[in-house]
Amino acid sequence: MWEAIFFWGFGGLAAALAVLVIAMKNPIHSAVALIGNMFCLAALFALLDAHFLAAIQVLVYAGAIMVLFMFVIMLLNLKAEELGRSRRTLAKGLGLVLLAWVAVRFLAEFKGEALALPAVTEDYGTIESIGRLIFGPQILPFEVASVLLLAAILGAVTIAKKRLW
Repeated sequence: MWEAIFFWGFGGLAAALAVLVIAMKNPIHSAVALIGNMFCLAALFALLDAHFLAAIQVLVYAGAIMVLFMFVIMLLNLKAEELGRSRRTLAKGLGLVLLAWVAVRFLAEFKGEALALPAVTEDYGTIESIGRLIFGPQILPFEVASVLLLAAILGAVTIAKKRLW
């Protein structure tokens, strides 16, 4: 009973914060909403008994990666006129359409039946199973994501340096 309440609470809050990430005009506000979203995802991982993933979500993503994002956003030092016109109405509309589509698909799939959770193996969420997955068949996407993050940060620093000269 309580798990379902927490699941729907954190899931709904994560969805609302995801809409705010794209709806906010100020990039700092969007980043703060993304941090909140990552904390909600960590809570969902904890509800699934994947405590290692929950801790990594908070430490690595909500902590280290978002500090880098905030640093790059502040390094760019965007002015109000550089941000352009507000895109809140379009983003909110798209977010509401997406949320309605997900709700309709969810209701059509389960038709009021209780949601049965799949059985998980004994080593689900352990460091060993995650390491085997990341550094086994998923090594290429893992490394591509890290190079993409590095390229984005270097690009932002390059743009910021050109503005200073």
